[in-house]
Amino acid sequence: MSTESNSQSSQPDNIQPRSEDKWQSDEFEGAGDVSQLPNGLSAQQVNSAIALVQSQQNTTALQQARSSFSGSTTTVTVKTRALLITLLSITITVVGIAINQPIVGISGTAVTLFLSVIILFPWLKVAITESLTPQQRALIVAFLGIIVTVAGLVKFVPGTINWDVSGTLAEWFGALGQILIAVIAVYIAWRQYVISKDLTIQQNLLTIQQNNITQQQTIDTYFQGISDLVLDEEGLLEDWPQERLLAEGRTGAILGSVDAVGKAKILRFLSRSKLLTPLKRDGHLGRAIFNGSGGYLEDLVAGVRVIDLGVMLAGANLSGTDLRWTDLSEANLVRVNLSHCDLVKANLYRAILYEANLSNADLNATQLFYGSLETASPRSRLHPPDYRTGERTGAVVENANFTNVKRMSEHNRHYCCHWCGEKSRKTIPGGCEGIENKLGR
Repeated sequence: MSTESNSQSSQPDNIQPRSEDKWQSDEFEGAGDVSQLPNGLSAQQVNSAIALVQSQQNTTALQQARSSFSGSTTTVTVKTRALLITLLSITITVVGIAINQPIVGISGTAVTLFLSVIILFPWLKVAITESLTPQQRALIVAFLGIIVTVAGLVKFVPGTINWDVSGTLAEWFGALGQILIAVIAVYIAWRQYVISKDLTIQQNLLTIQQNNITQQQTIDTYFQGISDLVLDEEGLLEDWPQERLLAEGRTGAILGSVDAVGKAKILRFLSRSKLLTPLKRDGHLGRAIFNGSGGYLEDLVAGVRVIDLGVMLAGANLSGTDLRWTDLSEANLVRVNLSHCDLVKANLYRAILYEANLSNADLNATQLFYGSLETASPRSRLHPPDYRTGERTGAVVENANFTNVKRMSEHNRHYCCHWCGEKSRKTIPGGCEGIENKLGR
């Protein structure tokens, strides 16, 4: 009973955090199994004994923590006797100075200095230890050693120092110090410029990234809007004249507000959706006609395009973009920049490439004309094209730049040499020697 009462009385005074309780419970793992108790002891008695041991261990840990905490705080104690002696010596020193007695003054001064040093030394030691790291203390001692060494050399090495020369050297060192200060100032200004430049570059990159995100959102909205405009509820092409006009208006507006990559995305979307292809129409309803193979029937002569690019791309910059399989037929591409573009299997028949820049573009399997090479010729404003012979079905390539174009077929090379003019013939890879200039200029 005494054990139980002691445990109950000690528990409220020794409440510990959960973490400590967790540690303590590990020490008595398995102690809660009543089946393992000795004969004559109840579970309540065993639990009381465990609580007593825990309280004793907690008290011991608390005392150790207090002792460690108190040991970390250094206090400087001074006996009253030492203070009285110090005050007495100060008084003797003052009296010696007042009565002009050197012996009394020197004696009081020596005793005062000695006692003051003894009193201040522990505090000074603690202050230095807490405020300076070992490395800082070593550096201070090293600098003091250098100063004392220089003073010793000046004092005890006679005839080695010419003071006139030293004065000149001092002036030189002064000038050198000013130069070093100027150099440091220039370095600081340069570092500020570099940091400012880096911040400006990062800000520009963030702005470009934000603009790209905004542009992509605009393009996605355009895709959805065009799809809703030209398709009916069943997903079939239902482009009435007013709908085609609205689609062309939206396309012209967005092509003028996006960069080269955005333009290429829009052109690929419209090409693969057959919205730039001339489709055969029903004579009465004007609707596109199926070709019997799951698509729409094309009509190069009298077909109607859902979106006619017209002059939307004239003078545009499409440099370095992906335009594979795009249908740019009959588009006005005057002075357009197609350098470094991927034009593999692009359809450029009857396109106006006057003064266009095609340097370093990939023209593999690019279609520039229909029919036979011998009879093919550029488009005409006065006469319709003849897709059987190729007359007036070709692209206008006059004064175009073909420098370093890649994978140009022999048919396209001969066609360009025939109809690009003398200025552009010099830029075609492989040359145009022996090929007739049918353009005549």
